[in-house]
Amino acid sequence: GSFKMGAMSGRGTPQEKPVHEVKIGYSFAVGKYEVTQAEWEAVMGKNPSEFKGAKRPVEKVSWNDAKSFVKKLSAQTGKEYRLLSESEWEYMARAGSTTKYPWGDEIDSSKAKYKIKGSDRGTVPVGSYSANAFGVHDTAGNVAEWVEDCWHETYNDAPIDGSAWLSAGGGDCEMRVLRGGSWSNGPKYLRSANRHGRNAAARGNNFGFRIARTLSR
Repeated sequence: GSFKMGAMSGRGTPQEKPVHEVKIGYSFAVGKYEVTQAEWEAVMGKNPSEFKGAKRPVEKVSWNDAKSFVKKLSAQTGKEYRLLSESEWEYMARAGSTTKYPWGDEIDSSKAKYKIKGSDRGTVPVGSYSANAFGVHDTAGNVAEWVEDCWHETYNDAPIDGSAWLSAGGGDCEMRVLRGGSWSNGPKYLRSANRHGRNAAARGNNFGFRIARTLSR
């Protein structure tokens, strides 16, 4: 499918521009939920998360940790799992929408886990909120999700075929991209277009990930 990637409203940050069309000409599968602590333990053993719960998303994992997980999972299952590219992530999160969030332009506590004055600190079990039009949960809030790409300050010269942007030219591959916002972020960080970069070795109690697998090209 094709979609427009970036700040569709025109009011986003420079990091979300220029808006550009991406065409994904292959099939891929995406985790319905963020990787849970139970899933992490089954593959990796020790659970690093601060907010414990088998069905809560694993957190306090770095990009490097997430890459270790998919490598080990692939070896155990004989299937090639991976992180999503940034453009795959936004295509998945938008699910055909062009609004701020997958469900529209307004947000409240019934839609996602995010920072609200007086709200509980930490994550909630995956699937606590409604799925988007593709049947995927928690693309906004709960934990921010690592994707494959190196960090670039803008979308100038970004790939338009769904592939991960791995060129260090004009970017920084010691930093990787997080998408979707988290329980500790305000609403503007949960927008489908929002993106930010962190060091690939950084671990936060609001950093997690989901996995993908290419089905056909």
